[in-house]
Parts: sequence; structure tokens; C-alpha cells
Amino acid sequence: MHHFQCILQAQRCLGWGPLASVSWLLLRTCRAHSSFSSTTCPGPEGQQEDGVREDFSSRLATGPTFQHFLRSASVPQEKLASSDVVDPPPYLTVDELLGRQRKVYLETYGCQMNVNDTEIAWSILQKSGYLRTSNLQEADVILLVTCSIREKAEQTIWNRLHQLKALKTKRLRSRVPLKIGILGCMAERLKEEILNREKMVDILAGPDAYRDLPRLLTVAESGQQAANVLLSLDETYADVMPVQTSPSATSAFVSIMRGCDNMCSYCIVPFTRGRERSRPVASILEEVRKLSEQGLKEVTLLGQNVNSYRDNSEVQFNNAVSTNLSRGFSTNYKTKQGGLRFAHLLDQVSRIDPEMRIRFTSPHPKDFPDEVLQLIHERDNICKQIHLPAQSGSSRVLEAMRRGYSREAYVELIHHVRESIPGVSLSSDFIAGFCGETEDDHLQTVSLLREVQYNMGFLFAYSMRQKTRAYHRLKDDVLEEVKLRRLEELITVFREEATKANKTSVGCTQLVLVEGITSASSQTLRGHVLCRTTLKDCSAHCSPE
Repeated sequence: MHHFQCILQAQRCLGWGPLASVSWLLLRTCRAHSSFSSTTCPGPEGQQEDGVREDFSSRLATGPTFQHFLRSASVPQEKLASSDVVDPPPYLTVDELLGRQRKVYLETYGCQMNVNDTEIAWSILQKSGYLRTSNLQEADVILLVTCSIREKAEQTIWNRLHQLKALKTKRLRSRVPLKIGILGCMAERLKEEILNREKMVDILAGPDAYRDLPRLLTVAESGQQAANVLLSLDETYADVMPVQTSPSATSAFVSIMRGCDNMCSYCIVPFTRGRERSRPVASILEEVRKLSEQGLKEVTLLGQNVNSYRDNSEVQFNNAVSTNLSRGFSTNYKTKQGGLRFAHLLDQVSRIDPEMRIRFTSPHPKDFPDEVLQLIHERDNICKQIHLPAQSGSSRVLEAMRRGYSREAYVELIHHVRESIPGVSLSSDFIAGFCGETEDDHLQTVSLLREVQYNMGFLFAYSMRQKTRAYHRLKDDVLEEVKLRRLEELITVFREEATKANKTSVGCTQLVLVEGITSASSQTLRGHVLCRTTLKDCSAHCSPE
């Protein structure tokens, strides 16, 4: 039988997918059962081919085994916590996976999730023997944790790579070669372009591939580019205790879930971070306890959509709580049922340390149950601050964005939140110049800013992203200068209204979490107000003059 036919027949029998999935052992087995013989190629050419075959066979003998293939193809399970280095692949030894005291420099761009991802990546590398450095010049490995939410964020990384190119080319030959890696969303979205456009990039790791960093770095040491951007259905890094990047930190981010199922038409997140999956409650509580023991004063629970959190890891709770959307809201996907919900998690986290402030971000307005609002109102250590991203004040634009609500439904929710939590601080996100946005749509967003009077806002001009629904079905027809003009108008109105809202706190005693000294003056402290959190130590703080 011909080798290729043998492989295809084995694939059909075992139900395997693409040819690339065939293991080295299968190739070896097919060769052993093939009728092809080296005796059919007499003479020097045949002898040369015999030598090639013998060399190939010796490499096969030391390659991955059939059991390794089955293990790699199995559905991944949440790993148990361990301080040991993971089992190496067959072509590497444990010693080769160790960092050998090489120094890693980490730079973080983008959202809070990337800050947490940086801490996860560093935790994994630290266990493999790497050292951390804050000095770019002494680094042996430079890793950029990247963002793809807008074109400007990606352009920042391209510019940074050009700056690092000189550092790599001028490196002394007496030192180990400098390795540069791209981690996170940009690696996921632009793998081929990065590898082809920037030959200086040695490794790529998507948001679900940080466990693979030691192997990727080892492969890169051989002079090859190494990449892993596979998205996972269950990776939450539940067993990885993030290592704080700042020893003097007073607050920390705790990831409770990864990915997003909302599929808003403008958003790249589902394509760079994968499907929604929640981390088990037990592992979250364990991490928060450790942070409390370390003396941290504040934790922020992180997720792309925290109030759709659902822990199905414990079977007895799989039918515990049904999904109830806010009135006037809908989803773009089939709603899930059962599991331990966000209200349960928030309740348990807030009980760990009554003196630790609890925040969370980012929720979606569509599923904001009364249980969560009541909990925020009742618990003194849960900050009375809620982020409710509106994105637009026009119902027509909201429909095009696939947000699942109208302006009227959103405003009704705002009123309900303020009735449930008197004095609550509100923040929001807005996009200026989305596809098809008219001047009237823009003015409706302006009026929403005036009506709600947010305390804080995050406003951006629309940046179309490939793969999104908007990219395939809508036209980016608002001129760039119009986008920027509308953005400036939104920022101006937001600042006016936020100033009015924040002036109501003048003369009040506020609890402030001091984060350090400002860069402008060693005599000035920086920090943030804890949004009407009431704690026992409040009396120790003075009213601002």
C-alpha cells in the first residue's frame, strides 16, 4: 500500500481530522507495513535514499509516541495546582524547559484583563526558573502583552517593535540572543502578519496559551519562530496564582471568567479571547484569601461580562439558578441555565475580609439581577460603583451594534440602579462614529450623557476590526474627521456633566485608597476615592480641604 493511502485509511478508521493530526508513530507504522522497498532503487541514488530513510527512522524512534498523540488530542481538563514544572513534550527535556536564570522584561498594554494576564504569564515563567527585571537593557526575553480592541492600540505595538529592533541587532555576541514575544489579543488576531512582517519576533502566545510559554521560549532558542494561538473552551488558569507585578501594590485584579459570547457587531473580543467560560468559585475565593493575607486593600473581579458568570463545576448546582434578563433586554445567543451565579460569588468574596474593598468590571446591562444590586447596597465593603457600558444613546445604532437593548430600556435600568443603591457612582463606555451613525444619532448620545450624568467615562472613536459582524455586514461610512469631531463633543459634554455630578461630593468625608506618590511631586500622594464605601477605618481619614 502507498504511504499516503495507508495514512488516509488509518485516519478514516480512527475518525481523525486533518492530515496534520497524524502522529509520527502512525507514519512509522505505515512505513513498516508498506510494500515499498529500498531494493527497488539500486545504485548510488538508492544507497543515498537508504541513508535518508535510516536517518529519518532514527528521528522517528525518538519522536512523540502514540500515547503522546492521544494525550494531546484529548479534551483538556482544569489542571491541579502544582509548583512543579509540567511534563515536557517528547522532543524536549525538563532541563531544556527551565529558564536558567534568564531575565524577563514584561510590558502591558490595554485593559485590566491584560494586567491580570501579565501576572499569570509571569507566575508560569517564574516557576520555570526565569527572573524578572525592570531594566530593558539587561533583559534576555522581552514580552509585550498586547491589545487589539482598536487600530491605534495595535499601531502602538508595531511602533514599539521597531524601537526594540535596534536593541536586538546591537546586542553583544557575548550575551545570549535576545528573544522578543507578542502575547495576548494581537498575537491571536494577527499571527501570520506578525510572523511574516516582523522577523525579529521570536514567539507568539494567545490568551489561552500562557502555560506553553516555557516550551515556546525553548523552541525559540534553536533559532525558530514559535507560536501557539489556540483558543480553549475551558482554560481559566484556575490553578495559577498570579504574581503581583508591583511589590508595593495595594490592589489586585482577580479574573473570574474569560471570553465573551455576546458577539456585539463591533467587537473583536470573542475572536481574540474565545467563548465564555467561568472559573470555579472555590479557586477564586482561595486567591482572594491569599491576597487578603498579603495585606492588599482592594480587589477587582474581572471578566468580559462578569454578571453572566456561571460556575457549573459542581454538579449539585447545575440547575440552581435560571437566567433572568433585565426588562427590555435580549441576547444574541441561547441563554445558559444553572450553576452558581455572580450574586453568589460576590456574596462569598465580600465575606472573606470585611476590610477589603470589592469592585467588579465589566458587566453587560442585559443581565443585572436585583440580587446583585441588593448585595451592593447591603455590603459595606462592596464599592457603590457600577460600570454600565451604553456605547450609544441611539436605539437605531444600538440595534446595529447588536447590544440587545434600546435607549429606553437602558435608561429604565439606570433609574432602577439609582433607586436600589442611593448615591451610586456610574461609569460607561461610548463609541463615536459607528457604522451608519447620523448626526441625529450622535445628538441622542449627547443627550444621554446629559440625562445620566456619569461620574466616569471611557469614550473612543470607532475603529473597524476584521472578523467582526460589522466588518462583514456594515460599512464604515463615517469620515474620520467626523468621528473625531463627534468624539471631542462627547468628551466635552461628559466632562461638563461629570463635574456637576462630582461637585455633590464637595465637603463630604471620603475614604481614599492611597496608591503611592505622584510622579510630579514627592510631597503629593495619589489614590482614588472608594465610591462611598463605608468601612471601620473611615474615621482615620480626614475630609479633603
